[in-house]
Order: sequence, then C-alpha cells, then structure tokens
Amino acid sequence: MFAYPVVRPPFALLVALALAGPVGTAAAQQPSASAIATARELIATKGAGAIYKPLVSGVIERAKAVFLQTNPMLGKELTDVATKLHADYAKRGVEVEDDFAKIYASRFSEQELKDALAFYKTPLGKKLITEEPAILDQSMKNAQNWANKLSEEIMGKMRAEMKKRGHDI
Repeated sequence: MFAYPVVRPPFALLVALALAGPVGTAAAQQPSASAIATARELIATKGAGAIYKPLVSGVIERAKAVFLQTNPMLGKELTDVATKLHADYAKRGVEVEDDFAKIYASRFSEQELKDALAFYKTPLGKKLITEEPAILDQSMKNAQNWANKLSEEIMGKMRAEMKKRGHDI
C-alpha cells in the first residue's frame, strides 16, 4: 500500500493565505496613511500578527543552531548572545507588519478595509477568526486522507492493468 507522506504547509502560511482573501478593486497606487492605519487595525483584529511575530525569534534561533553545529562547546555563550539579540531585535517584526499593512492597503480601498474591519468586529466575524484556524487544519487533514485513499485506489488500478499486460508489480 502506497501513501503519500504527510506534507502539511506551515499553519502560518495557511492562515496568511486565508487572511489574504479576495483581491479588492483598489487602485494600484500608493495607499494613504489612513488606509495603512486601517489595515494595521484589521490585521490586529484578525490576529494576523501571529504570522510574523515569531519570524525574528526564528531567525535568531536558526542562526544559533547553525553555530552550535559547528561548535557545540559554545552552547552557553551562543545562548547568551541569542538572548541579547532577542532583546535587540524584538521590535524588528514591525517592519513585516508595516509591509503587511501596505499590501492590504494597496489591494483594498480604505472603505473596503473599514467594511472588513467592521465585519470582523461583529459576532460572526469574531467567530470566523476563532474557528478558521481549526477549519483550515481539519481541511488539510481531510485533504491528506483523501489523497492517501486516492493514491491507494490508483496504485491498485495500475497494478491490475499491469498484471493484465503480464507484469506483476
């Protein structure tokens, strides 16, 4: 029996795609400061900051791991340096937030952003924010199970057809 390996995109990527939503009709011009501020509020309301907040920490820890591989004896010192870098770079995630807000503000008009923000503050919008991660996770699990079953079916059909042609595989 053949099964595809379980390959699940990082949850943050799935959330980012879900949060992107349909592309609005806003003109492809430089967004206003007000539109960017509304986009920031929308991002905060949707909890999308969870996507980029761990980026800085992840980069620091990945660098630490690389240096640990070259010299495991430097563990304590690298941990001390990493701790300092976490403090020094903690606010750098704002750069990603700014970019995220500008992307939203360039793809949606300010009014569309305000309308979306108003929606996400409603009970239904709040429920969507709460439930969507579990829905996406379950959907990915279901899709993987479906692909595994389809794979088994196709492998069986191929074996049967190859057997008819005189090949046992």
